Amino acid sequence: MSKVSFIGAGFVGSTAAQYLALKNICDEIVLIDLNEGPTKGKALDLNQAGATLGYDTQIKGSSDFEDLKDSQIVVISAGKPRDPGMDRMDLIRINREIVTSCIKQVRKFCLDAIVILVTNPLDVMCYVAYQEAGMPREKIFGMAGVLDTSRFRTFLAWETGVSKGKIEAWVLGGHGNQMVPVLEHTKIDGKPVGELVEKDKLQEIVERTRNGGGEIVELLGKGSAYYAPGASIVEMVEAILTDSKKTLPVSVYLQGEYGYSDLFLGVPAKLGKHGIEEIVELELAADTKKLLDDSVEEVKKGIESLD
Repeated sequence: MSKVSFIGAGFVGSTAAQYLALKNICDEIVLIDLNEGPTKGKALDLNQAGATLGYDTQIKGSSDFEDLKDSQIVVISAGKPRDPGMDRMDLIRINREIVTSCIKQVRKFCLDAIVILVTNPLDVMCYVAYQEAGMPREKIFGMAGVLDTSRFRTFLAWETGVSKGKIEAWVLGGHGNQMVPVLEHTKIDGKPVGELVEKDKLQEIVERTRNGGGEIVELLGKGSAYYAPGASIVEMVEAILTDSKKTLPVSVYLQGEYGYSDLFLGVPAKLGKHGIEEIVELELAADTKKLLDDSVEEVKKGIESLD
């Protein structure tokens, strides 16, 4: 029986649970949150929606971490979201304690589960979780590049009028303002992006991608994005549950890949039933590698601030 649990039943966790239920590829979904009543209410609502939308996945709401038992995948989205004007790095002190507490529960009830981190600042929180969990790097990683790449593809589609599905792109690096859209590997309907988008406009799109989450935070006034993050989580979960070996940009613990070690960074990786099954190393142009170096330095600062 396949079981996926979400620690954190806020907008991100509950939206991802809804999208996953719609896929009808999972037997059971558990939403766990300390706010018990609303969590059970969301689960009941989602169960009832299945009768109309045609899914049979069972959804349970709980405040008891013992319900993590037998989970194949645990998604951790618990934590404080950004407020307007906040940088992801501003959340380190608040969310470190939350992530550490969540990982202790995973170790207690489902040590063999694959863990996907969503809590910001993503790459630093992945590092916190990895240090606490003591599990293989293949089984603990973060959702970031899938989301960042979806934003990049969306903006390119709007600029060119080409379907999002015909745009190939990668956004690598830390999940922050120094993320790196890899332009030399970006194609629109099979053509290099530079043939269809002027240089200045392309740079505007890159900057908008980097500030994609912040733009939504400012517009909402309170809270942060959840529809696109929820969809990005489910793309990763689906790749694992179906053992598709799909290559996606995710935050993984590097041990020499791309020339970096002992930190989490967004890079392409094949996902399957064992978690990270291969880290894919793209050939990068010199200017892209320099941008990636800068992004790494930003992630390192976040890790160093933990001390």
